[in-house]
Amino acid sequence: MSGSREIELKFLCAPSDLGAVLAAAPDGDDESRELISVYFDTPDLALQKAGVSLRVRESKGRRVLTMKRGVGLSREEYEAPLEGDQAPTELAPLREILTDGDAAALKPAFNVRVNRRQRLVRYGDSEIELALDQGEVTGGRRASPISEVELELKAGRPEALFELARELSRAAPLYLSFDTKSTRGQALVADQPVVARRKEKVVLGHDCSVGEAFQANARNALAHIAANAQVLREAPTPGAVHQLRVAARRLRSALATFRPVVEDAGYQSVKDELRWLAKAFDQARNLDVFAAEVLEPAQRMANPPAGLPALGEAVEAAREEARKAACETAAGERFRALMIDAVAWVETGDWTRGEAAAEPARDYAARVLAKRLRKLVKRGKSLEARDDAARHEVRIEAKKLRYAAEGFASLFSEKKADRFVGRLKTLQDDLGVLNDIATAETLLAGLDLTPEAAFAAGELEGLRMADKAKTLAAAAKALTRLAADRPFWA
Repeated sequence: MSGSREIELKFLCAPSDLGAVLAAAPDGDDESRELISVYFDTPDLALQKAGVSLRVRESKGRRVLTMKRGVGLSREEYEAPLEGDQAPTELAPLREILTDGDAAALKPAFNVRVNRRQRLVRYGDSEIELALDQGEVTGGRRASPISEVELELKAGRPEALFELARELSRAAPLYLSFDTKSTRGQALVADQPVVARRKEKVVLGHDCSVGEAFQANARNALAHIAANAQVLREAPTPGAVHQLRVAARRLRSALATFRPVVEDAGYQSVKDELRWLAKAFDQARNLDVFAAEVLEPAQRMANPPAGLPALGEAVEAAREEARKAACETAAGERFRALMIDAVAWVETGDWTRGEAAAEPARDYAARVLAKRLRKLVKRGKSLEARDDAARHEVRIEAKKLRYAAEGFASLFSEKKADRFVGRLKTLQDDLGVLNDIATAETLLAGLDLTPEAAFAAGELEGLRMADKAKTLAAAAKALTRLAADRPFWA
């Protein structure tokens, strides 16, 4: 058995562009081969839940057992040759995860068959393996195509991976992906459709450093962005627009939360590009919210406004245009560059070599969360007497505290953290409704409505305004309860 850390980047690429990628790569020795892999798991998906993949790969008459664990640029990798019909259960790290009963229950879950074109190249002072995979993953009667480019560091600097990735991405559109072949196979077996991806829980080791905590949060958000961008390119939905926007804001919030530790020469550029990305989806999201929370309920009214059909047509036309713009953003060159640059900075930025990154994360978390809570409570005083702009600032502070609390929650009591985050969510939802009411006039003013559509819009907004005082009182109550609660980090 051999154990190591695999350092690689994975990109989705159209099959027709694979040749252009290979032509743009540095010279080296080429090899082509067919890889047939069988992935294993237990009936209750114990490995999938543990973030582990286990496969047996056949190539050129050899069978190799491989286990991978972890996320991000660097993952643990263990390999061992298999002889004959030997069962894939003997890797020592696997025994740390599975009970004897689980190990005995391992069975084939899905298969992956790809044709791989592989080239080992020298890039500056580093050695990188370039692999172009085309094939499919199959599970039962279902199949999903694979067309990927992988860059694996064999020797040298991790920075070289990103430098080569930038060079190759100028030859063809490369979309950074955090989904492994195992992830795709697991989704196929579970018969999961292509839908918006919600964020996954951030899990931190109790002895992790501040730098490790930031990287875990950033990787989580970047994977969240990449997954929903892929949905927008394949099957655009309002949910994907929303989730991608949330993911970009989560990462921006992490930059603010960890700023004393991670601010370096590359910090501002990443922050600015994330701000651009989040704003690029504002129009589509705001129109989706108006359609779902105002138009749809109005259509069920016993006596809807006379101009409602005209308003609906105008909003739907604007939604289509905004969603098209969102899809173009998720497929564009600026987005692709942002993803490479952001991951490069998270994994290899100057900040990673600073002393501040080594501080225990739990101590840092308690200080930061307490500071954010104090700021939220201070800004939220006399909430009902504040104007719309001031309440919007309170909403922003509530979001920042919630994202930070979720990012650090696994370092503390899960039950207490969930209760705190739940109360934050209630406050955030109420403030969100108030913000939607405040911004609706500007949103609708940009649609160039006909007189009858404008009349219907005014009537509907009047109905929303009637509930404003009630929503505002609920928000003030939620903030009071939050301030009185004992923080989960105390």
